[in-house]
Amino acid sequence: MSLLVQKFGGTSVATTECIRKVANIVVSAQQSGHKVIAVVSAMSGDTDRLINLAKEINNKVSGRELDALMSTGEQISMALLCMAIAECGAKAISLNASQIEIRTDSTHNKARIQSINDKRIKEELSSGKIVVVPGFQGVDAAGNITTLGRGGSDTSAVALAAALGADECQIFTDVRGVFTTDPRIEDNAKKIDRLTFEEMLEMSSQGSKVLQIRSVEFASKYDIPIRVASTFENNDSGTLISKETTNMEEPIISGIAFNRDEAQLTIRGVQDQPGIASKILGPISAANVEIDMIVQNVGEDGAANFTFTVHRNDYKQAFSLLEESAKQLNASKVGGDDTIVKLSLVGVGMRSHAGIASKMFDLLAKENINIHMISTSEIKISVVIHEQDLDNAVKILHVGFDLGN
Repeated sequence: MSLLVQKFGGTSVATTECIRKVANIVVSAQQSGHKVIAVVSAMSGDTDRLINLAKEINNKVSGRELDALMSTGEQISMALLCMAIAECGAKAISLNASQIEIRTDSTHNKARIQSINDKRIKEELSSGKIVVVPGFQGVDAAGNITTLGRGGSDTSAVALAAALGADECQIFTDVRGVFTTDPRIEDNAKKIDRLTFEEMLEMSSQGSKVLQIRSVEFASKYDIPIRVASTFENNDSGTLISKETTNMEEPIISGIAFNRDEAQLTIRGVQDQPGIASKILGPISAANVEIDMIVQNVGEDGAANFTFTVHRNDYKQAFSLLEESAKQLNASKVGGDDTIVKLSLVGVGMRSHAGIASKMFDLLAKENINIHMISTSEIKISVVIHEQDLDNAVKILHVGFDLGN
């Protein structure tokens, strides 16, 4: 008898009718001979509603009490799902994070899972019950409720799958799987049947919103296969994400990911000397601003220009900090642009195929799309372009690399 962890996102439990659909899925899996753990998110919109309520009371609210408030959304979903499962004639029990000891650190609003006690879950599964648990949350050593940050239910599901040695972690959502790119931009985007952990990690980190990055990292570390599937289309097997497999017909490019939430900063005319990068980026990193792409150019006069990207929400803060550094470093100019996006080609097939980058640049050049920055890895090529060029660039590259077929 295999063990499945099935996670259902907010759109999957958005209404009581949706919850009945989810109940049919988990009961069907149990009737097929599987032990089932269902991980649920809050009903679609509930978490935002709770946050807005908190802001009406205190616009700067954060920390412990916000976690206590936000955690209630998932508890509503899991109780309703257990009721729906009972209506289907099966047995289920809801267990919150403290009852199954999902232990996290004490970083409120963005905690990390440290351990999971599997004893209670195993006991309930052995008695023939479907175990329903809340995603997105845990408890710290002092018993305080913590939450894992946006998309944390994916991480909860994969962590549970790892702790209990599940055969597969199934992420049910409102899409049929992972696509070659966003179907809202490219009509001919195709569902990908299989991806490696490495590819999915790159696609998630480059802007694909299907899976949270931490969940993919967790799955890769503990070798837990993830299947992304639709709650509403049961006849589709979705996308399986697992270890790399040798395939003679492996596609060169698996998909195109993009991130609209980028901003670019440049400091010009700083002295090219050891430690200059640390002096520029240190104050920004100390302010918990995450830095993504970095490019440094040195002219014949020995002066360097330093360009990097940050999340668009951090743009104003990073710009202010960079201006302060510029004064101390006698820089000639500080500039920025918060209307850029990052576009990435991802695929393990790049390892054995030359010329991918030049083809990408050629395709963009023919459409007069200017590239501001370039970053590469073994299985990824990322470029920074102006946001007004994004849709056209995605379509051109999707056709140019034949991803529709």
